[in-house]
Amino acid sequence: MIVTYNSGAFIPQCISSLPNATPGLKCQLILIDNDSTDATASIAKESIENLSADFECHFIQNKQNTGFTKAQNQGLALATGHFILFLNPDTVLPPDSLHVLLSILRENDEIGVVAPQFLNPDGTIQASCRRFPKHQDLLFAIFGLSRIFPRSRLFSGWHMGDFNHKSPKMVDQPQGAFLLARRQLVEAVGHWDEKYPMFFSDVDWCRRVRQLGCKIRFSPEVSILHHKGHSIFARRPQMLFSSTKSFIKWFWNEYPQPAYTFQNSIISVLLMLVGTVRVLIALLLQQKFGTKQ
Repeated sequence: MIVTYNSGAFIPQCISSLPNATPGLKCQLILIDNDSTDATASIAKESIENLSADFECHFIQNKQNTGFTKAQNQGLALATGHFILFLNPDTVLPPDSLHVLLSILRENDEIGVVAPQFLNPDGTIQASCRRFPKHQDLLFAIFGLSRIFPRSRLFSGWHMGDFNHKSPKMVDQPQGAFLLARRQLVEAVGHWDEKYPMFFSDVDWCRRVRQLGCKIRFSPEVSILHHKGHSIFARRPQMLFSSTKSFIKWFWNEYPQPAYTFQNSIISVLLMLVGTVRVLIALLLQQKFGTKQ
């Protein structure tokens, strides 16, 4: 399942990598275009047409940008496979990668979700796993301690700075660009929460997976190329604002007890202050250098 928005530069590579990643498998490809303003829709259609008969393809072209999470749920309503892959369009899968990850799921009943290692275009490892954020994690990030001590389990625990992303590990939350899950688990967890239009819906979904007692395995046996955040950087001010709002919502949703009201309020104020500064800087850079900043 793939959601696209102005992904024309990347979607052909992503789709063309699928047959070699899934040889011998009957697959269903569901692609939802979220009202792209470039040629993504036509490029995606052409790429899908070149797939073999092993792929049952569904293409949805939304007439407006409904937000990533809602589009994800559109695709989920059509999914019929025994396993469901949530995939970003800026990824490229290596040969036989789905076979390797599916074998991990089939051989380990306690594992509900697997995620691969991500590589940057230059071949370096992209840190893609997170622990669920706590109040202290955000304070460490705001006051720069996570940057000063990037490998610290305490100060950079949220971003797992103490983990090298080279070894298999049960984790809280891999990046949502590639999540392969059992269908039974997906049905039990339910749809992605649309109160998070773009950001933190993957964090929330993984949190619900863990609350059901299922494990999520980071599996570096497979490495995929990931052009991280291409559509986000093109609209950085709007995305920063959306991310800040969703981060605040996540804390209030994760810590709803009255005992956390004070901490949630302080964190909300700090996030709004820092978020506002970041949005203003992004707007200034955009005005000076153009939308690529």
